[in-house]
Amino acid sequence: MLKDTERKLPAEFSKARDYAFLLLKFRLRSEDELYQRLRKKKFSEEASRSVVAFLKEKKFLDDAEFARLWISSRIKKPLGLRRLKFELKLKGVDKGIIEAQARKACRDYNEGEVANTLARTKMNTLKDLEPLKAKRRVFAFLMRRGFSAEAAGDALSRL
Repeated sequence: MLKDTERKLPAEFSKARDYAFLLLKFRLRSEDELYQRLRKKKFSEEASRSVVAFLKEKKFLDDAEFARLWISSRIKKPLGLRRLKFELKLKGVDKGIIEAQARKACRDYNEGEVANTLARTKMNTLKDLEPLKAKRRVFAFLMRRGFSAEAAGDALSRL
């Protein structure tokens, strides 16, 4: 006869797996993000880790692919690479994966050009302010969007 603990884990695994598939139906997630969501839903650590390992083995979870897709979708907003790296770090993606995907994204993404365009657009909305105050606001806006201080400074100097 099976013990309660032996019966409990397969049932819990099944429920956790179903919940994980539900989450993945809405959007792709990082391994750590999915693990944290399972733990938040009160699944045991063992069941949560088993589900993440199962999904990773079946190729439903892949942090490199997640990072690539996250960067390509968020870069359209437009955001700076610094912010995208920070967001991926919050999602629990490994630093090496983040750097590799950011390098690949840099090939097609000119952060300076995007910062220039955003700075011009933002400056047009602030033309009623005194120039120094407007420049400070544009710089702060670009920094919040995750652009490097260098890119933001260059964009302001071109205005």
